[in-house]
Amino acid sequence: MTTTDRGRVKLQNPFRTGLLAGLGVLVAVLIGAAVGNLAAIITYVGAALFLALGLDPLVSWLERHRVRRPFAILITLVGVLGVFTGLVFALIPVIVEQVQTITTFITDTVIPTAKSTSDLNEFLEKVAPWLDRNVTSFIVNGVTDWVSDGNNITALTNGVLSAGVATANGVFGGIIVLILVIYFVSSLATMKRGIYQLVPASKRETFIDLSEQISQAVGRYVMGQVSLALINGVISIILLSSLGITYGALLAFIAFLGSLIPLVGTLSASLVIILSTFLFTDLGTDGYWHTIVVAIWYLVYMQIESYVLNPRIMARAVKVPGVIVVIAALVGGTLLGVLGALIAIPVAASVLLIVNQVMVPRQAEL
Repeated sequence: MTTTDRGRVKLQNPFRTGLLAGLGVLVAVLIGAAVGNLAAIITYVGAALFLALGLDPLVSWLERHRVRRPFAILITLVGVLGVFTGLVFALIPVIVEQVQTITTFITDTVIPTAKSTSDLNEFLEKVAPWLDRNVTSFIVNGVTDWVSDGNNITALTNGVLSAGVATANGVFGGIIVLILVIYFVSSLATMKRGIYQLVPASKRETFIDLSEQISQAVGRYVMGQVSLALINGVISIILLSSLGITYGALLAFIAFLGSLIPLVGTLSASLVIILSTFLFTDLGTDGYWHTIVVAIWYLVYMQIESYVLNPRIMARAVKVPGVIVVIAALVGGTLLGVLGALIAIPVAASVLLIVNQVMVPRQAEL
């Protein structure tokens, strides 16, 4: 090779490196855009796989009781479909009726009251008689001006429509997740065997052992969280029905959904329920005493759930220090929203399991 050829090679190498680097960046951008466009589908798949792992302990329990795996899977899926169908036929009509009742109450009572200065003054004197007259006048004028502005009413209407569209999308997403759960539960063993075959034979046994432990931890965690949600939902509907609150089924369903989310779910749902019982008291019993009862109950229940129910149920599922639970839930919720908050704790438990059984023994051998 001549000196000139060497010079050409030296000049071409930076160009090739830059070209390959540019192509790499372009491919990374395209992959990121594709992942962004498929975010909803990825979320559905992740939620379905998470729920499938949660149902796997039921299948294993049936297998331990001498039920063949195909029949165990069939029994589990029929049970899930039965529960889902029961919720749809039992709760959805009640929820729709009560949402319509609340909407009618807002349009026929709240908005006309807000537009009328005398009615609004009378309402504030009844609800908060301790308020100073100047404060009452300030509130009345502000509310009246806001309601009188047609743009605000239009924005409120658009917000209600957007909430309806979001609810419809949520129902559609729930159906997709349910279908994916059926496929994942029926083919989970096959998927595991396919993944295990990709691992080198020398490390396969350790990988299978860790994977099964992680799968069991996720399953137990899901069952524990659903158990907490059912406890909160059942107690809520009993309490709200005994107080004569006509929209108790809707609020109990909110309590159930809130308890599915770790840390902040129960608190958020409780605040929504307490605020609802205060704002829409005319839909239930007269007076606000039941709002105080509901507030006291949820304050007590949150303590019971945090210090009695949660530790006992979750101690058998995942053993994660409290500080890691808080950090994991915050990070997961920030990155992936509700799904991230749901999977954060089992992911943290999986990481701790890998550290304790893989990294720590390796460090001990050095």
